[in-house]
Amino acid sequence: MDQSAALAALSALAQATRLETFRLLVAREPEGVPAGELARLIGTPQNTMSAHLAILTRAGLIKSERHSRSIIYRAGLDQFRTVMVFLLNDCCGGRPEICAPLISDLTPCCPPKERPTHA
Repeated sequence: MDQSAALAALSALAQATRLETFRLLVAREPEGVPAGELARLIGTPQNTMSAHLAILTRAGLIKSERHSRSIIYRAGLDQFRTVMVFLLNDCCGGRPEICAPLISDLTPCCPPKERPTHA
């Protein structure tokens, strides 16, 4: 990831409605949310929501898919992961003592799934 892509993603999230929209879409993975329902849930007029969705889409943070007459939006988790890894790699500069506390803080929120044991 280059700096301009990281800046686009971070600036897209640096606005309250867009951040709230992204968080809602992450919470609704993998089903996604129709555009009209997003506007209703966030409490934003549909034309305003459309502008916010366009910014998040250009930054790669959300994806849309047409289903019949609805457009379903989903979080672009791959891009989000890429931005986070970019920040960690770039900011830590190969110094694990800087990143280790952050990684430790992130681990409890997302524990790995238990693998089934075979008897």
